[in-house]
Amino acid sequence: MQSIPLIAEEAAHLYVFQRTANYVVPAQNHRLSTEETATLKSDYKGFRARAKQRPTAFLFPFHMDSALSVSAEERHRRFEAQWGVGGLPFLGAFGDLLTNPDANRLITDYWKGKIRDMVKDERVAELLTPKGDVFGCKRLCAGTNYYETFNRANVTLVDVSGDNAIGRFTPTGLVAGGREYMLDAIVCATGFDAMTGSVTRIRITGRGGVTIQDKWREGPGTYLGLAVPGFPNMFNMVGPGGPSVLATMVTCAEQHGDWIADLMVAMRQGGRTRVEATPEAEAGWTHEVANAASASLRSTCNSYYLGSNVPGKARVFMPYIGGFPKYVEACDREAAAGYPSFVLAR
Repeated sequence: MQSIPLIAEEAAHLYVFQRTANYVVPAQNHRLSTEETATLKSDYKGFRARAKQRPTAFLFPFHMDSALSVSAEERHRRFEAQWGVGGLPFLGAFGDLLTNPDANRLITDYWKGKIRDMVKDERVAELLTPKGDVFGCKRLCAGTNYYETFNRANVTLVDVSGDNAIGRFTPTGLVAGGREYMLDAIVCATGFDAMTGSVTRIRITGRGGVTIQDKWREGPGTYLGLAVPGFPNMFNMVGPGGPSVLATMVTCAEQHGDWIADLMVAMRQGGRTRVEATPEAEAGWTHEVANAASASLRSTCNSYYLGSNVPGKARVFMPYIGGFPKYVEACDREAAAGYPSFVLAR
């Protein structure tokens, strides 16, 4: 989403080989005015504190009323306003967009209308439109001039889904759908193994010779998204079991760092050098993560939230979707009680 518009500005011709269409909204990036900057800096601590009370730890216009409770005119006005804000806040237009299928269809219809307005070629617009996916179920993409780029004469969209898949690379390009494309450079932007891939690429071995790959074979189990039974003194920050990719990553990392530091201080004061979450705590938290996910439409489609983009990866909804404030409360309760869900040893 981010590279295509920029490459198109310089390439003699750009072929975009698309396997799966994604929902993209405008990022609406812009220079902050002097007034905006002054407002933020005048109460920066307050701004951060208010953001931490939001489910995503991200302060943007968020409305809790239902998309079904207002008139069509008011609904369109709200969608337009959030579209103008840009990025992921677009999902904040109404409170039930990710819980009510009927509400979700309304935002999908609005989005489709926007794409038809931006993309001049109806066939191209149709290829760029996801088929059957819930809006926001997969990671919502934010781009700048993404759809407008497909109106350029030097950009060609190539459908490589189904039988049209890329078959092989050649010395001069690649073959897709039985046709060879002559190319000077190929950019592979095919996704990543979210939340666990960076950990399971490392041979981390816990008690009894169990590796993290073995431990997480059926899905990543954690306590509070931080600790893994069988792996003492190991903390995994901003990963599965925590708000991670469903909240502001930097804020999540700060909260994790502070919480771990407080635990280490408590261990030092108590003469403890070893800490490990209990299996019971892991089982309870894994149930909490799954229960929270079941209330959201995000759990109903294939996405990297469930690991479905990686062949052979267990299909488990990995991030905690209950919201940043509720998550912080759970962490704070554990600390205030003296870390009862951990075994602390000398």
